[in-house]
Amino acid sequence: MPLNFKSKSSDNLFLESSDITELTHEKKDNRVNERKNDSIIDVEIANNSIWREKKTFHVALVSTFSALSVVLGYMLAYIPNIELFTLFIFMSGFVLSKRDGLLIGLLSSAIFTFFNPLGASPPPLFIYQLIHYSLTGCFGGLIRDFLNKKKFFNPKEDLYVFQVMIIFGLIGGTITFIYDILSTLIGGFLVSITIEYFITSYLTGIIFTLIHLIGNVLGFVFILPGLIQLIIKIID
Repeated sequence: MPLNFKSKSSDNLFLESSDITELTHEKKDNRVNERKNDSIIDVEIANNSIWREKKTFHVALVSTFSALSVVLGYMLAYIPNIELFTLFIFMSGFVLSKRDGLLIGLLSSAIFTFFNPLGASPPPLFIYQLIHYSLTGCFGGLIRDFLNKKKFFNPKEDLYVFQVMIIFGLIGGTITFIYDILSTLIGGFLVSITIEYFITSYLTGIIFTLIHLIGNVLGFVFILPGLIQLIIKIID
């Protein structure tokens, strides 16, 4: 009887030691696989950063963003005061850089306002629109630099954060309000230089101005964060 007891215990010890050995090998294999995955991710990030530095790829990005801005402008041209043109130009500067945003704003506004399906803008208004949308793109890059310093800003995880949405909403409302005021002022002065005419013109179109303002605020709050995340994942 004692002999049988000893043999069973030795068998159990052998099985336990073999199980431990197998677990050790599995852990080693898992570590190796994790290192391989990390190295693959590092290579992909490096390749993407190399692509971003290539001039040809950079030109293609600026051209694509400019073209998409114009397309969005034409798509919604016949819907009064509903547009994604401003949002996309701002997003371009936010995702790329201040300089690229300025260039995209200049190119896209020049094409869209000159070849507008509703008619080209008069020269003074045309010049103002070029300046406004160029600064809008540049402003997008400035806001990205500002938000990069904030702990709540993490574009690779989630931008639907209360602070980010509030900031985007305020920016969208401010840009739209400034544009509507100055474009109405310049357009009014082309007809009459009196302040009374400007006030009358602004109050006459106050409903369309409010639609434009509310539409852009909602777009900056609910569309812009998701769009920024999507574009960053594609090009970074």
